[in-house]
Amino acid sequence: MGANASQLEKEIGSDQFPVNEHYFGLVNFGNTCYCNSVLQALYFCRPFREKVLQYKLQQKNQKKETLLTCLADLFYNIATQKKKVGTIAPKKFITRLRKENELFDNYMQQDAHEFLNYLLNTVADLLQEKQGNRSKSTVGGVDIHPKAASTWVHDIFQGTLTNETRCLNCETVSSKDEDFLDLSVDVEQNTSITHCLRGFSNTETLCAEHKYYCEVCCSKQEAQKRMRVKKLPQILALHLKRFKYMEQLNRYTKLSYRVVFPLELRLFNTSDDAYNPYRLYDLVAVVIHCGSGPNRGHYISIVKSHGFWLLFDDDIVDKIDASAIEDFYGLPSDLQKNSESGYILFYQSWE
Repeated sequence: MGANASQLEKEIGSDQFPVNEHYFGLVNFGNTCYCNSVLQALYFCRPFREKVLQYKLQQKNQKKETLLTCLADLFYNIATQKKKVGTIAPKKFITRLRKENELFDNYMQQDAHEFLNYLLNTVADLLQEKQGNRSKSTVGGVDIHPKAASTWVHDIFQGTLTNETRCLNCETVSSKDEDFLDLSVDVEQNTSITHCLRGFSNTETLCAEHKYYCEVCCSKQEAQKRMRVKKLPQILALHLKRFKYMEQLNRYTKLSYRVVFPLELRLFNTSDDAYNPYRLYDLVAVVIHCGSGPNRGHYISIVKSHGFWLLFDDDIVDKIDASAIEDFYGLPSDLQKNSESGYILFYQSWE
C-alpha cells in the first residue's frame, strides 16, 4: 500500500523533506498507467518541469486549450499544492489527449514509448507554431515561414546521430546527420545498457546486392556503415526495444531480458567531432513495464528526487532503496513470463 503524507515524510525524514517538492500520485482513468508513468518521469526531469511551469506563467491569458496547456496546468497543480503528498486526477489532460489522438481514445493499454514520443513532438510542434506566428514575415504579399525553430523541448531532449559510410575502394567517408528526441536500442539477454548502445553503433559491411553507390568512384562498391552519436542531449531518453513481433504467434511478445542500467552512464560511441563526448549522465527516472506484452500488463515509474528514490504506481507513492532498482533489470532466464523491467530510461547530464 502506498504511503500517505505523514508516512512518506517519516520515511524520508520530515527534517530532510525537500522544500517546495511535492509527491503526488495520479488517478488511473481506465488503463491510463502508460500515461501516468511517463508524466511522473517527465515531472522529475527537472529542466523539463521548469520549462513547462515557466510556460504556464507566460500563458496566463491564453484561452485556447492544447495538450501543452493541459500539461502545464497539471504540473502547476502538483507544484502549488499545500500538502506535500497526495493524489491528483489528471482528468483534463487525459480528456484532451483522447480528443486529439484516436490511438489513445479508448480504455485499452497503450505503449508508454508511443505516448512519450507523441507528447514531446506535440509540445515541440505547439511551441514552433507559436514562434512561427511571431516571426512570420511577408515578401511580395506571400507569407514566408522561417525554418522550424528549435524549442526548449529540443534544447533538453534532442541529440544528433551521424550515419557514416566509408567506401572500401577509395576510403572516402560520407556522413548524414539525423536528430532524435529519444534513442531506441535493441536488447539482448544478460547484457548492460552500455553493451546495447555499443551494438547500436556496430560497423556493418555493405556488400553483394547491398553495395553502396559511391559518388567518388561513380559506381557501386563495398562499404562499411556505422551510426555514431554526434551531439549528446541534456536529457538522454533511452527506449529499450522489449516488444518483438513473433510471426508464428501473430502478435508482439515481451523480451524480459535482464539488461543492467547503471545509476551513472558515460557514452563512448560518439563521433570524432562530437561536442563534450565524455559527458557523464545520472539516472533520474525509469518507466517500467510489468507483465508479458505491450497491450496487457501495467506501467509504473521510479524517479530520483533530492538523492532518494520513489516509486509511483498510479495513485500510490512509495519510497524505495536504490538497491531495489536491480529488481527492474529484467529476468536472467529466457523463459517468457511476467516481469517488471525497465522500458524507458531517462539520464540527465549536469554538465
